Amino acid sequence: MNNVKRALLASALALLSLPVMADAAHPKIGFSIDDLRLERWSRDRDYFVAAAEKMDAKVFVQSADANEQKQISQIENLISRGVDVIVIVPFNATVLTNAVAEAKKAGIKVVSYDRLILNADIDAYISFDNEKVGEMQASGVLNAAPKGNYFLLGGAPTDNNAKVLREGQMKVLQPAIDKGDIKIVGQQWVKEWNPTEALSIVENALTRNDNKIDGIVASNDATAGGAIQALAAQQLAGKVPISGQDADLAAVKRVIAGTQTMTVYKPLKLIASEAAKLSVQLARNEKPAYSSQYDNGSKKVDTILLTPTPLTKDNIDLLEQDGFYTKAQIAGQ
Repeated sequence: MNNVKRALLASALALLSLPVMADAAHPKIGFSIDDLRLERWSRDRDYFVAAAEKMDAKVFVQSADANEQKQISQIENLISRGVDVIVIVPFNATVLTNAVAEAKKAGIKVVSYDRLILNADIDAYISFDNEKVGEMQASGVLNAAPKGNYFLLGGAPTDNNAKVLREGQMKVLQPAIDKGDIKIVGQQWVKEWNPTEALSIVENALTRNDNKIDGIVASNDATAGGAIQALAAQQLAGKVPISGQDADLAAVKRVIAGTQTMTVYKPLKLIASEAAKLSVQLARNEKPAYSSQYDNGSKKVDTILLTPTPLTKDNIDLLEQDGFYTKAQIAGQ
């Protein structure tokens, strides 16, 4: 066998070893989600699948159940299925470098959804402007309590968004700190955004500070819920301003009741639909309309950033207007 024939045979064998890719008219999309046990992500999934199917795409959904090894295995499974694009909500943003490299080696595009995957050759990132979310959270608490002792309740240390939120929060809080109006008496990250851990952290913070905490900047609604439990045990619920984000139904009811000062509404239908559109465009080798770039430690990643909305008692009806919740859901006990 001469060298030309050998080269042709090698190329043919290499092609046979690659996953069979769907045609551009009917792309296959893998959706690897951190944890579908959380209300937020199940809503994203439903909106994403509905939007993708309208564009003649097939979606394969996997839930990692907050387990990084499980997520890596599931991504490998999606690669073996021969999907065109894998959309990932990372549980741990720092451990997916090899999994992403395997996907790219197989000719699969990779989209980071809502949380930025670090140190990996991803193709695109789509999220709400999380620094702006952090600014909104801090402003909501600062407007309600312009002076006093503050506690910062961060998100999961494995989630890059938690750090971006903190950057936004500090942009608002630092001038008040510098003026001596507020003092940060404690700050802690909450593993896996777990409300039970947030409860324990705030219980300890209240004990250490003799209940003298005047504001809590909580980074999402789940952690805010845990913090409010701790406040309620000390008859402080509704007296200590506290922020959140995601507009979880329980949080919306707390905002109406006055135990949570505000939440940040990120229209999930918007991000899920835009992510589905982005994924189909990548599968069809079309050019998405990016608005920014984020450095993930490996490259400058083309990014679509969406605008969030702060919610208080005054504009909570926006959720009903958008069809995010029904009036009955919001009013339900």
